[in-house]
Amino acid sequence: MQMERLQKVIANYGYTSRRKAEELIKKKKVMVNGKIITELGVKVDTNDIISIDGVIINKDIKHEYYILNKPREVISSVTDENGRITVTDLINTEARIYPIGRLDYDTTGLILLTNDGDFANVLMHPSYEIEKTYIAKINKILSKEDINKIKKGIKVENRAVDVKKLKIKKIDKEKNSMIVEVTIVEGRNHIIKKLFKELGVEVLKLSRIGYGFLDVKDLKSGEYRKLTIKEIKKLFALAKK
Repeated sequence: MQMERLQKVIANYGYTSRRKAEELIKKKKVMVNGKIITELGVKVDTNDIISIDGVIINKDIKHEYYILNKPREVISSVTDENGRITVTDLINTEARIYPIGRLDYDTTGLILLTNDGDFANVLMHPSYEIEKTYIAKINKILSKEDINKIKKGIKVENRAVDVKKLKIKKIDKEKNSMIVEVTIVEGRNHIIKKLFKELGVEVLKLSRIGYGFLDVKDLKSGEYRKLTIKEIKKLFALAKK
């Protein structure tokens, strides 16, 4: 009988991501066959009874996959201690879904949510280079030197940001501002804002408009839909190229 690490099994059941599952184990919130588990190396099989905070995980859970056009002032989380609206509040489902990655509180646009731990881990894994496209309004008109620096790879926290595409969408000389389209493959927190900050530029507005082949052109702010089976398979294939 195949044995798998506990945190992976919890993620596969759709309870939460693997990283969050590891945090739950460390906090002594996970039990296997009535015993509290605190070590991350523990392996389980299909016959083991796993419970979190005293509730047995439903092993027959149905996986769900959503694409949401996130509005401003919405938290990319399952819950918020300050009572603010979260992305999961916007989706009508009984499933315990969670966002794949995150968008800042004031950033709008495309975000994926699921209760499939394997799917989430594949898409978030740093070795899988899925393109993410953003539209940014910035408080400066970039010079040729600025643009060349971005294309060559500006270092953020000692690591260069690989910008796949940079397009100038609009220039406002009166307000000394510019709208640019930026495509990257990584998912570090606040990475677009930090990228421009290295040039002394502030991002005034930011929206993610693309994730791989997906976009939110058919979704108004706050609207969502389920991913199709074809889209789910295509995302898996795209990530593992």
